[in-house]
Amino acid sequence: MTAQRVFSPSARRRTLAALAVTAVGTIALAGCTTANPGSSSGTGTTGQQTVTIYGPDTGTEATELNASWAAWGKANNITIKYTGDGNFTSNIATKIQGSDLPNIGMFPQPGLLSAAISTGKVTTVSAATEASVKKNFSTDWQGYVTSGGKMYGTPLDANVKGYIWYTPADFKKWGVDVPKTYADLVSDLGKIQSTTGAAPFCAGFNSGTASGWPGADFLAEVVLSSAGPSTYDSWVKGKTKFTDASIDKAFTLLGQILQNPKYVNAGFGNVASINSTAFADVAAKVADGSCAMTNQATFLEANFSTTKTKGGAIPKVGPTGDVWAFALPSVKAGSNAVVGGGDFAAAFDSKAATQKVMTYLSSAAWANSLITVQNGSFISANKGVDASNEKDPLLQSAIKTLQDPNTTFRFGADDAMPTVVENAFWKGIVDWTNGMPQAQAEAEIQAAWANAS
Repeated sequence: MTAQRVFSPSARRRTLAALAVTAVGTIALAGCTTANPGSSSGTGTTGQQTVTIYGPDTGTEATELNASWAAWGKANNITIKYTGDGNFTSNIATKIQGSDLPNIGMFPQPGLLSAAISTGKVTTVSAATEASVKKNFSTDWQGYVTSGGKMYGTPLDANVKGYIWYTPADFKKWGVDVPKTYADLVSDLGKIQSTTGAAPFCAGFNSGTASGWPGADFLAEVVLSSAGPSTYDSWVKGKTKFTDASIDKAFTLLGQILQNPKYVNAGFGNVASINSTAFADVAAKVADGSCAMTNQATFLEANFSTTKTKGGAIPKVGPTGDVWAFALPSVKAGSNAVVGGGDFAAAFDSKAATQKVMTYLSSAAWANSLITVQNGSFISANKGVDASNEKDPLLQSAIKTLQDPNTTFRFGADDAMPTVVENAFWKGIVDWTNGMPQAQAEAEIQAAWANAS
């Protein structure tokens, strides 16, 4: 099984997303500092140029990034010096305030990039980079790097949430097809329950101080597919309230699964056990057949490597394997709404070498190099990516979903909301799962907006 990046609270991505919102206010303070004097994009005695990139990826992921641009850098006489920092979101704010900047920053959250742009320290992209971004990325992705009608960066990698994991052989045995709509999904759960006499769906919201985030992600996926992108965007900004009819409808739709005692919590207990179940533990129950379906991001693939099938073998992940996944079907037939995340690159100077690297990072050439790094696990929404180059079938499927012109993509709602609201969102989901009346849980979360800066 191909190595899989982990997009979860225990990993860098969710931690950074939460910190990013906090760091936004800090970055905003940097707007009154002196102009950026320029970073270390220089030329040595041999003419070799160095471009520095500063980002959140460390360890294996940093190694993969360095491998992705090594050949291009050598061919173009540019040394790309990457520095990874697990505390990127807070330290980039300090660097901006002090003008101790890299040539290029890699931002794990669009709100953090937007805050950096507002300081005046980020340069607009070159004409070549802008043309490349417009060619290779959808308007949804272009919007994340555009402010005031000007483009300031390029999308890099991406990830996709909202997969329903299942066992293909069991579906065939039960006469169940992969559902095309959310209603079909609920209907399939009913069919499985009546056939087996057991709860078919499992979920785990326990994640320490971040408990509740899987439910928040699930709700966001349902809001996007049921209410559409305009309402979703308004909700993320706090204009559409958690008490609004559109969000209440999404809660109700989610409750058709998560609050139905006949459907959950397969392999673990009753509805309340969702909150005591660790988010990654659901993989074991899907692997051994105790749980027919669960909702989780692509990261869950990694967890299957430490589980066993009913027969005692490590499960094979694939369309005809022991476990597989399909995208959460939309509420509205024909809709293709996807919630996920990703990184963005933005430059802090207009030097030729810096801008040349930016253009490369926006290109299909770099995206294809990125996904084909040996044992790598990055994917991209770049339309120029040849998905067939991705050997992991799940990641190949995710790439195709991101490239589909009919796909509507949005970042996870909780990650894009102010920290105080995000925390209330997670708590509200936990309280709702524990039996708090829906209207009360919605009002509880909404009240947090009064304390959002």
